[in-house]
Amino acid sequence: MALGVFVSQFFRDLRSQKLRTFLTVFGIFWGTASVILLLAFGKGIHAHQQKAFRGMGEYIVIMWPGRTSIPYQGLGRNRAIRFREADVEVLKRDVPHMGSISPEYVMWDAKGRVGKLEKLMRVQGCWPEFAPMRNIIPDATSRFLNDEDMALKRRVIFLGTDLKKELFGDEDAIGRMVFVNGVPFKVIGVMVKKEQDSSYGGRDVNSAWIPSTTFKAMYGREYVNDVVFKADDITRTESVKKGVYQVLGARYKFDPDDKEALQLWDTTEQEKFFGTFFMAFRVFLGVIGAFTLIVGGIGVSNIMNVVVEERTKEIGIKMALGAKPRFIMSQFVIETFMLTGIGGILGFLFAWAVVSVVPSFKVEDYIGTPEISRSVAIAAMMVLGIVGMLSGYFPARRASQCNPIEALRL
Repeated sequence: MALGVFVSQFFRDLRSQKLRTFLTVFGIFWGTASVILLLAFGKGIHAHQQKAFRGMGEYIVIMWPGRTSIPYQGLGRNRAIRFREADVEVLKRDVPHMGSISPEYVMWDAKGRVGKLEKLMRVQGCWPEFAPMRNIIPDATSRFLNDEDMALKRRVIFLGTDLKKELFGDEDAIGRMVFVNGVPFKVIGVMVKKEQDSSYGGRDVNSAWIPSTTFKAMYGREYVNDVVFKADDITRTESVKKGVYQVLGARYKFDPDDKEALQLWDTTEQEKFFGTFFMAFRVFLGVIGAFTLIVGGIGVSNIMNVVVEERTKEIGIKMALGAKPRFIMSQFVIETFMLTGIGGILGFLFAWAVVSVVPSFKVEDYIGTPEISRSVAIAAMMVLGIVGMLSGYFPARRASQCNPIEALRL
């Protein structure tokens, strides 16, 4: 019964004070929309940057040879360390928890030719497990290098997306021939296009890969350019790196604690940094949105104080007729919750509409795809509830503490 009275009173005031009600609801509407949109876009940007960073590979370590900086077992410092493919095989066998590993040979200025079209291209020799480590995914009609290609030293080649486009255009490249420095290679696969904002030699879309055995046999390379490896569990990356230093230190007679002997780029460390940075970034955006909502709540509280002033005589009449302070307080708290509820629902619907429309503008390559997560929605509702309670409580308490006699005099 009392709830019905409160609701009818609310809609009566709504009709009589349209502008004031609109401004009150708009403050909550804009605050709610701000919280949700800022967090949704923050999540979209984080996911986009993470995907682009992982385009080079997830939780991998790239290792280059270095020079010793510590004398060891009678040998001086500044000795050059060079890797052979046999070293990679030893690392795979002897380092505990080594998940995947591959050597990488690189020829930067290979002359590629298809028909009369000629192009300088980067050709890399690697093992089959290189592809999953580096997020190199063949399209539906193709494949990457396999063990048989390695064993038979086949002249087969896998092309990056843009390189295939430059060599073959829109034509199907599978089964076609690409001449590399005058030697024919059969195209066995084309990479699915991917986002990549990190690299250590160039974007994968512009590269080509052949079996390391073929590369070594044809070009007579004794040393590999670098080694890519990944632990079987990301929590064991540090122990795997220590194992690499110990195994190669024993083979090349350098101190396992000499960090200059090997140059390691551990992408797990960079990913942790990005994760921490974007978490702080999203918290910052959430705080900004929350403060916007709090400002809207202050506006609601001020409006409710004005409402109490205008209805002081009405409050006095109700209390003179027997209405208890709890009844008066409940009336104003419920009215406040209704105002904040309407503003909050409209703000959420507006934010949802914006998030739904943004993908149609094709801006994913710049800001990612914004997403309203369940946690964001729950957090927004909790903040909205707290704002509504605080906005309505103090004006309602003031109304409930009115002296009926004083109120009737006004």
